[in-house]
Parts: sequence; structure tokens; C-alpha cells
Amino acid sequence: MSKGGGLRLGEIVERLGGRLEGEASVVVSQVATLASAAAGEIAFLANPKYRRQLRSTGASAVIVPPGFAGDTALPKIIHPNAYAYYARVAALLNPREERPAGIHASAVVHGAAPESARIGENVVVGKNARLGERVTLYPGCVIGDGVSIGDDSVLYPNVVVYHGCVIGRRAIVHAGAVIGSDGFGFAQEGERWIKIPQIGRVLIGDDVEIGANTSIDRGALDDTVIGDGVKLDNQIQIAHNVVIGEHTAMAGCVGIAGSTRIGRRCTVGGAGMIIGHLELADDVHVSAGTMVTKNLRQPGQYTSIFPLQPHEEWLRNAAWIKRLAALSERVSELEKKLELMEATS
Repeated sequence: MSKGGGLRLGEIVERLGGRLEGEASVVVSQVATLASAAAGEIAFLANPKYRRQLRSTGASAVIVPPGFAGDTALPKIIHPNAYAYYARVAALLNPREERPAGIHASAVVHGAAPESARIGENVVVGKNARLGERVTLYPGCVIGDGVSIGDDSVLYPNVVVYHGCVIGRRAIVHAGAVIGSDGFGFAQEGERWIKIPQIGRVLIGDDVEIGANTSIDRGALDDTVIGDGVKLDNQIQIAHNVVIGEHTAMAGCVGIAGSTRIGRRCTVGGAGMIIGHLELADDVHVSAGTMVTKNLRQPGQYTSIFPLQPHEEWLRNAAWIKRLAALSERVSELEKKLELMEATS
């Protein structure tokens, strides 16, 4: 580490790998885009459309894929995945601030917590809850009875974890998230709805990140399961009994209805919707705004959203869409008449 708080390029490569071309003693203290970078900052090229910016960037150094190393004379770190490398450099230069170990006087902790735990103002930890080493609970968190939270997990302000739920190691749960609230379970009896007790749990694996104000409902009978390495953006709704496979990622405002099973390494774009009781295979990628209404048993990209167009044009197309069923019937009738004419000619 340099005296000014930055890192020398040589130090970065020693820690993260990659191939360095240029002066190893160059110090960088922050990451930036190619367009906005200034002296003392390191920029990166992850998208070829920004290639020209390599020539004009004010950065002191850059991270580039091998195919673009010859486009700049700046000191450079060369790595096949420049974007992932940038992410690791950003983490080195911007370490997460840590609260001091200990329990704030205003917190209410029913039972023991490890000395390394960091429990903030007005936190409530329920009976028989188990907190791992170095768990951080920011102000206002409420941890229910019998909850288990793994080592090095961080829960930001006002996170609520209902009774019996399990969170793995190194989880990051952002402010306002609710884990383990009741699923939407009701049985209709005449005009009334009878509430079905939701007796399952939420089980969250290791290295999971959950965005602000995201809700994950507990299972009705079986557990709701979030696999290792899953990344959930803000304001996502995960319904009861959903199972999400390892290393799947979902963007903001996605909604997953109950009892759906999603495979490993899947992605769902913003505002994607998946109805209940479906199965998505491993490596399925759902485009933003897409409504999934059937099982997706093969990997690949799936899109259902209609392309954007001027409103008047959309109205004309919508009018034709409403007539498709009638047009289809007319085409079928014409085909039959054509076949009859060919048979009799």
C-alpha cells in the first residue's frame, strides 16, 4: 500500500494476477470510467464500443482485454475479463467500512452473541438466534427467534428476518429487506378467504446478496430456498416455496410466483415476471419485462416483450393482433378450398 492510501500497479497484480505492461510503481487510488478518469485513477475497457476512449482517457493506468492492449501506451493490466478484474480492483480500493465489535447499549439481545459480532442501535435479536463470527447488524434490524446467520454476514438498517430462517456465510442484505414473511396462501370458502399457516422457512446459502426492500416469503410447507452465490437486486418479490439455483442473478422489480424452481446460473432482467409452479432449466436467461408463463426446459435467451414503437403505430398493430384469430380461420378455410380445387382439377 502506498503512503497516500492507493495501490501500486505491481501490488495489484501481485494480489489479483493479470499481466502488467508499464511501470509497476504507478499508484492508483480510485477506479473510474475511461471518459471521466483523472490522474491517480485506473479505468477499464469492458465494451469494445468505448475503444476510442482509450486514446483520450486521463487515467494513470487502464485494465484491458488482450485484444486491446496495443491501443494505448498507458501502463496497463491485461486480463481476459477486464470487467471482473475492475470489480476486484474496486473492492481493494474501496474496502467496506466496518462497525466496531460489540453490542450497542440500546440493542436487545436474547441470549449470547460472539464477541466479534457488531450489533448496532435498536437491534432486536430473538431467543435461540445464532449469530456467526463477525456478523454485522446495522441499526433497526430485527432478528426473529431461532434465526441462524453465518460468519461475516452484513445486514443493513431495518432488515427483518422472521423466526426460524437461515442465512449463510458472507451474505449481504440491504436496508429494508424482509426475509421469511408469510407467503400469499389462502383457501377460498364461499366469499371468504381462509388463511393457510405458512410453516416453512427461508434457507439462504453462502455469498448471497439481497437488495433493498426485497421480500422473500417463507414456505407454506416446504422451505423457500436461495442457493449459494445468488444475487438479487432491489424490490424483488420471491414467493413461497420458490427454489433458486446457485449463482443466479435477478435485476430490480422481478416477481417470482409460488413454487417455481429456477436453475443454476440463470438471469432475469428487470421487471421480469415468472408465474407459479414452473421450472426453468440451468442457464436460462429471461429478458427485461418478459412474462414467463410456461416451463423453460432448455438453456438460452427468452423474450416476450413487444418492441417499443410510436403509440399510433402500436395502436394499428394492436388492432391487427386482435383480428389474428379471425384471420387464421379465414386462411384455414381458403387452404381447404385450394386443396379441393387442386384435387378436382
